[in-house]
Amino acid sequence: MKITFMGAARTVTGSCYIIETENARFAVDCGLHQGNAEIEKRNRGISDYRVKDLDFILITHAHIDHTGLLPAAVRAGFNGPIYMTQPTRDLLDIMLLDSAHIQEMEAEWANRKRLRKGLAPISPIYEQKDAIATTPLMRTIQYGSTFEPAEGLTVNFKDAGHILGSAFIELWAKENGETIKVVFSGDLGHKDQLIVRNPSIVEKADYLLMESTYGDRNHKDSSNSLDELAEAIAWSYSNGEKVVIPAFAVERSQQLIYSLFLLYKAGKLPDDMPVYLDSPLAIKATEIFRNHPEYFDLDTKELLQNGENPLSLPNLKFTLDTESSQAINNTSGPAIVISASGMANAGRIKHHLRHNIWKKGASIVFVGYQGVGTPGRRIVNGAEDITIFGEKLKVEAKIFTINGFSGHAGQDEMIDWLKHFDKPSMKIILTHGEIKSQKVLSDRISKELGYEVHIAEYREELMLTPRGEMEPIVKGQAIQEIDWEFLLKDSEKLFGEFRGRLDKVKSQTFIGQTELRDRLLEINRQVIELISEL
Repeated sequence: MKITFMGAARTVTGSCYIIETENARFAVDCGLHQGNAEIEKRNRGISDYRVKDLDFILITHAHIDHTGLLPAAVRAGFNGPIYMTQPTRDLLDIMLLDSAHIQEMEAEWANRKRLRKGLAPISPIYEQKDAIATTPLMRTIQYGSTFEPAEGLTVNFKDAGHILGSAFIELWAKENGETIKVVFSGDLGHKDQLIVRNPSIVEKADYLLMESTYGDRNHKDSSNSLDELAEAIAWSYSNGEKVVIPAFAVERSQQLIYSLFLLYKAGKLPDDMPVYLDSPLAIKATEIFRNHPEYFDLDTKELLQNGENPLSLPNLKFTLDTESSQAINNTSGPAIVISASGMANAGRIKHHLRHNIWKKGASIVFVGYQGVGTPGRRIVNGAEDITIFGEKLKVEAKIFTINGFSGHAGQDEMIDWLKHFDKPSMKIILTHGEIKSQKVLSDRISKELGYEVHIAEYREELMLTPRGEMEPIVKGQAIQEIDWEFLLKDSEKLFGEFRGRLDKVKSQTFIGQTELRDRLLEINRQVIELISEL
């Protein structure tokens, strides 16, 4: 069995593993690469996946970093079945259309700039028609119902406890009369989180591909998280300002509504403080959650049986249209605003931050992982200023980082999950994590559990054998080193050139000089911002 790592290798996005056996070529997940411009270039390399040669695709869960390139694959000629759970299918009906709309809008925005520069226009990675064409290929699978998508292959989906309908995948492949078992963890869930059940366990595998998002740390206790959320609400309520919560539309937004329901029951949510769910996608996802109570954990089912709906509040308001969203910031007084995206790098949340982050009485509450290079990461890391829609804003709001809401297992939880495996010869391949987290987790696994651990690289190819050997075929794509010395010397040269032309600068009119001064000050501010992030 050969496996190629097309994403989520030393990063937390773009999950896609292409598997080749003697009878089939298929993929586990097909996610969008998210991050800075360099990472997102990978989304235009769908031809490298050779999707026409894929027999089928297995999907662990609905998040876009695991599914967001499915329409691109269909656009490029993939027409095989895509297997997933029913909630995942229902969520993808809305999420892929939303993602396609974003691709279209981003291409349109980029083309306005390109045309002004005389450059040829670019096409979106995919369009809404491609998302619509993806839906008929989806096939639903129940947890624990093994099936054979191709000769010599057996697959089983088990509850990963990450989001509604999330799964980890057990795969048995028979080659040359021998069977090899590989487990793909997908995103492993945080224990005792709201709504979803705890992750199922598995005891045997020859190889385990395991996520490592929080491989170097644990989460705070969930009860402490509720207290911190209550603190943020009390702070802004007493100051007559808003609580702004960047949240992913699927799972995190629903967990927040549930948490506010618990605070309301405890008398910690003021009766006159409106709660806005300002994300059309999150609103539609909430309805899908309500339609699948059979996937809820026991505590949530018990509340429903008692006539209580933890996904509802007396003061909860849904804002579907743009005008209603804009009206939130035109209304004075305290309020709670939950809006996407969770890393504050797109969507309506940017408007809410622009209106509130500079207010001393406001609260900004981060409740999930903040990727490298995102505005959320910069704010969490203590940035004094943040630029939103080209406007530099002072960070004066009170910043809360509440890790207890994470949908990912923390380090201890990953170790506890691994302890259920009873095959000492199993090899572990770490994916879906930043290299710092992966090295910490790898060391702990090796020392405490004795497993051999490999950290996957982007575009790396490994041959997995029934004898437990991992034979490298193609080494991962090397990360190109940046020549910082050259860049800094070039910058110094340019500043020297400017200094050499001071006579010409001073010969300008007063207005001309002030314009040049302001442009130079803006460059200096950007350099200061770079330094502050280090």
